[in-house]
Amino acid sequence: MSLEELVIKTRSYRRFDESVRISYKTLEKLVDLARLSASGANRQPLKYILINSPEECSKVFPSVLWAAYLKDWDGPGPGERPSGYIIILGDKSVSEIFGVDHGIAAQSMMLGATEAGLGGCMIASIKKDLLRNVLKIPEQYEILLILALGKPGEKVIIDEIKDGDVKYWRDPENNHHVPKRPLNELIVKF
Repeated sequence: MSLEELVIKTRSYRRFDESVRISYKTLEKLVDLARLSASGANRQPLKYILINSPEECSKVFPSVLWAAYLKDWDGPGPGERPSGYIIILGDKSVSEIFGVDHGIAAQSMMLGATEAGLGGCMIASIKKDLLRNVLKIPEQYEILLILALGKPGEKVIIDEIKDGDVKYWRDPENNHHVPKRPLNELIVKF
């Protein structure tokens, strides 16, 4: 798969085939991609919690807020939930500043997940106090992002943006549509 194909296939999936479990080794391989990615001033302040058992996944799920644009959807139902999570933390004993490190790390892991036949969603809308309590995360760690992972259980379609509306939506067949701005709108000259 070319890099372009990999990027196009790496979408934000919010429904999964929960029966397909993700091995701990697979999650470790994804974190290794993050480990090898760029880090501001090479501080490498990120740490990761890997979750793959059904019991642990059920503890994380209530901490995640899903798809704000879909007002009538509370998130994936039983059988459609992620079968793994990677929680990205900033270790404040290493640095108080995390910059964009977690975005770089998350994208590297998402590309690796796609290459492995998985899908996922980077989630920053997190009930952080709930997650900290349920997983007993010490205050030394700032909760930055959650990657919800699994075998995709939905089709994601990229559309041209219309009338400036960036909101994603679902069609009657439950396909998830994501509007993207055209390239000529993104490249500017001054």
